[in-house]
Amino acid sequence: MARDYASSSRSKSRSKRSPAAARKPSASRRSNSPQAPVRVWRWYGSGVATGVFLSLLLYLVTLPPTIEEGSQAVAETAASKEREAPPKPRFDFYTMLPEQSIDVDVEPADIAQPRASSNASNEIYILQAGSFRQRQDADRRRAELLLLGLEPKIEESRTDNGRWFRVFIGPYDSRAQMAKARSLTAGQNIDTLLLKRSR
Repeated sequence: MARDYASSSRSKSRSKRSPAAARKPSASRRSNSPQAPVRVWRWYGSGVATGVFLSLLLYLVTLPPTIEEGSQAVAETAASKEREAPPKPRFDFYTMLPEQSIDVDVEPADIAQPRASSNASNEIYILQAGSFRQRQDADRRRAELLLLGLEPKIEESRTDNGRWFRVFIGPYDSRAQMAKARSLTAGQNIDTLLLKRSR
């Protein structure tokens, strides 16, 4: 009593299909046929080939003229430049100057005496290199200035704000000496204050 279920299910499926249904899968097979991708690649390839061809034409149109075509024009421009070029200068003074001599009768003038200003004799210049509350800070600044080759002094003063230690450089008789000392301190980023005092 064994039944063959496989053969019976095949026969049932065949009987259920109609002739129109049998045609539909074959139509779908035609749309998925290998010819459809070939058509797409043909269109793509023809577009690429057309683009390459047009690019080549554009490149050939924009090329400069060849040397043979433009050689006559180049020769004409070179010849015109040579005609327009000014002649090279001659430098004869190398030979002429050593041969020449100039005789001048001039009496020596009196050497100008530097002006003695009346303020210079009455005033001296002092530079204040810092004002500190602690003696150690003032000593540290004095050591920095000694390394620069200057002669600093520390003066203690009492004010309403408390006790201050001020570092002074100088006194200097001339403005030139003061300017030299001030440039040394400025090179080490030490700010100074210029003070004028009478003698």
